[in-house]
Amino acid sequence: MAADDRKWIGRRVVGEINLACGKCAWCARGLGRHCPKRSVLGIVKHPGAFREFLTLPEANLHAVPSEISNEQAVFVEPLAAACEILDQVKIPAGAAVAVLGDGKLGLLIGQVLKVHGAQVHQYGRHKQKLKIAAKSGVDARIVKKLPVAEYDWVVDATGSSQGLSEAVRMTRPRGTVVLKSTVHGLVGIDSAPIVVNEITLVGSRCGRFKPALRLLRGGRVRVEELISEVFPLNKAPLAFRKAATPGILKVMLHA
Repeated sequence: MAADDRKWIGRRVVGEINLACGKCAWCARGLGRHCPKRSVLGIVKHPGAFREFLTLPEANLHAVPSEISNEQAVFVEPLAAACEILDQVKIPAGAAVAVLGDGKLGLLIGQVLKVHGAQVHQYGRHKQKLKIAAKSGVDARIVKKLPVAEYDWVVDATGSSQGLSEAVRMTRPRGTVVLKSTVHGLVGIDSAPIVVNEITLVGSRCGRFKPALRLLRGGRVRVEELISEVFPLNKAPLAFRKAATPGILKVMLHA
């Protein structure tokens, strides 16, 4: 590994995926994740982590403390995305929050909000996944019929085009919906309830790594149970097929 600062050589690191230009007005405001000239690791104009060699600016690197295992460290980026919610909206401790979705991100969000002190009600369709949420003290609920106008705070982590409409129906007047689902294509929605009930919509994406590293280092979130299977690198094609199986959470590759 080449490095301008030799302190990084040989260290375990995690890297933020957005590579900002560092010169524009957005970067000057500390909004490098929204830099219009940015590249994104493995997504936009920058080789991803399955390449034999890749580079990241040293400004994007964070050292992984010895208390955090490799298996835990792979969750830093999505855990940071979950923590981003608390950087964007002020959810009072003790407030009831609904989290829609029981995928990897949804389960991480439920834990982060629980650690924050919220009363988290997690709605999903998979009993095994919701058991993971329940072990963290989250009130896990199988979706049968979603409540109407019951929450001041609702997080959509369904990954589906219906998630936004469902979240809006669950939100009280002047409540807030946090959108964590990135859905390809257009999402059709009746905007009238949003306007009439004065609901705030907050888009939420990547987050800072430091809060995620603190949570992992302190053992305050459980991530190992989100690993469905581990494969050696020479079984990568099988691992990709497994990752595409419905109901699977995280699939890991070990060199």
